[in-house]
Amino acid sequence: MNEQPASFAHDAGDGCRLAVRVHPGARKNAVTGTHDGAIKISLTTPPTDGRANEALIALLAGLLRVPKARISLVSGATSRTKQMHITGKSAAEVHAALSPVIDC
Repeated sequence: MNEQPASFAHDAGDGCRLAVRVHPGARKNAVTGTHDGAIKISLTTPPTDGRANEALIALLAGLLRVPKARISLVSGATSRTKQMHITGKSAAEVHAALSPVIDC
């Protein structure tokens, strides 16, 4: 049997969808756990002029080892709860990459 990836990542089309809960203005950039079916990410960047969204994409690109162009914001541009699309990665691959860095 195949293990199901955590609920924060789901296969979608040519990649996967990632549910994210962002905490902008934090002390450090980090994946801090999960909350209500989303992965929690703290960002040092304040939520002004879309800078936190750009920082989120840059952080995810580094963690997932993909170019920033393969990560897009699907929904939640002005919300703490966001849906991201990662092109070319399956939900299982995203789960495997993010699970070791979750500070629980």
